[in-house]
Amino acid sequence: MTHDEAARLVHDALGQVAPEADASGVDPDGLLQEELDIDSMDFLNLVTEVSERAGIDIPVSAYPWLATFRGFVDYLATAAAGT
Repeated sequence: MTHDEAARLVHDALGQVAPEADASGVDPDGLLQEELDIDSMDFLNLVTEVSERAGIDIPVSAYPWLATFRGFVDYLATAAAGT
């Protein structure tokens, strides 16, 4: 999975989990929950949605890397390359 594919996947999953959130203007290095004004349950739902769509298990220990959009995309692209 390329970084562009991973970014699209995360963006699409955000639209599913938090349709009211505007992901188009997100600072890639800003904290996702603050940037999108989503709560911890929405964040967990986002991780679950991305995991299912990508077919990649995302362990709780990886959550710190998922805090930003860039980190989420980088993690996803790297994890997909390892599978």
